[in-house]
Amino acid sequence: MTTQDMRTETTGALDGLKVLDFTQMLAGPFCTQLLADQGAEIIKIEPMSGDTTRKVGPFHPDDKLRAFGGYFQSANRNKLSLVLDLKKAQAREIVLKLAEQADVVVENYRPGVMDRFGLSYEVLREKNPKLVYASIRGFGDPRTGDSPYIDWPAFDVVSQAMGGLMGITGPDANTPIKVGPGLGDLVPAVLAAYGIMSAVFRAQRSGRGQFMNVAMVDGVLALCERAVYQYSYQGKVPHPEGNQHPLLCPFGMFPARDGWITLACQSEDFWHQLCTLMEREDMLADPRFADNQSRVKHREAVCDAVSAYTIRYTKRELTERLGGHVPFGPVYDIADIHADPHFQGSGMLAEVEQPGMDRTLTIAGVPIRMTETPGKIRHRAPLLGEHTDTILLKAGYSEAEIARWRAAGALA
Repeated sequence: MTTQDMRTETTGALDGLKVLDFTQMLAGPFCTQLLADQGAEIIKIEPMSGDTTRKVGPFHPDDKLRAFGGYFQSANRNKLSLVLDLKKAQAREIVLKLAEQADVVVENYRPGVMDRFGLSYEVLREKNPKLVYASIRGFGDPRTGDSPYIDWPAFDVVSQAMGGLMGITGPDANTPIKVGPGLGDLVPAVLAAYGIMSAVFRAQRSGRGQFMNVAMVDGVLALCERAVYQYSYQGKVPHPEGNQHPLLCPFGMFPARDGWITLACQSEDFWHQLCTLMEREDMLADPRFADNQSRVKHREAVCDAVSAYTIRYTKRELTERLGGHVPFGPVYDIADIHADPHFQGSGMLAEVEQPGMDRTLTIAGVPIRMTETPGKIRHRAPLLGEHTDTILLKAGYSEAEIARWRAAGALA
């Protein structure tokens, strides 16, 4: 897709929203990608060396260019790339001018970095009082809260650990485990996108923007809300409990002959249905299983009975027997997902161009569905500096100015 196509193509619900994106790695880029998928114009402002994830990969063996791999592609689609050296005065002046025309600025540097560039919220607010300035940091920002760790760097594994997610995840009470996906990045990213649009809604009505921050550890703690009230209401420190639920039963993972499946039959209707499907109506008359609270108390007996049934069948056979009757799902790997008709029809396996290759590759699609303004993947992630000239010409700079600044090393 050409740059001209990008500018003229009908976009989504956020068409007209202009975002300056100073983020790198995963949390910030995923946040701005959520906005881009719904039609916002995202100008990704990268340093001269580019977002560090451009070099991370993974790279397809047929990729002759290696401009970026799957990591970068999956978090930076639908964006434009502008390369600036923010240590140069000319680059800072460009940002100030772009900020006058923008609705949102998003960054995930450590506290004080943008201030040292002369591009703090306070400076940009003087240029544009309606500007929403959003940051995603490990432990917050002095403008919105206090923390002894405010200057600490953080990544996914740190926020999973300190936010409580690892402390309630694992096979047993003594073995905390990191969750596979980068939820320590992704959950704060989703919350930040929600916060940005809340602030934009207010700015459009009041004419006043504001500073907004999501601390990564706080976002993870919000995800772990159950642990908070268990400690408060019960005086209990929750620990990893394997693949079952501490408050509901049966609710968790059970063995199949060729893998694992999940069931969630805590309500009486679903419990009765499950017992009937298992041909274990005798369990309905057992007082140990009379209600959810009783079943939780006798969890081992319940899980043993359900497991004795599920282990007799394959995942496919259990799908045929239980699917649609009770809350049920087989545990999938990515090959299973690719083969499942739901994902084949849902658009969640999206094909994108990969520079350096003559065929497309697959990334996760857009899960938010709208009837009038559907979000979608409009174009691949950008090459480094691919849109520098286009963005600056649109902002009112001349070709001669752009060439002079490029020669001075302020942009690429």
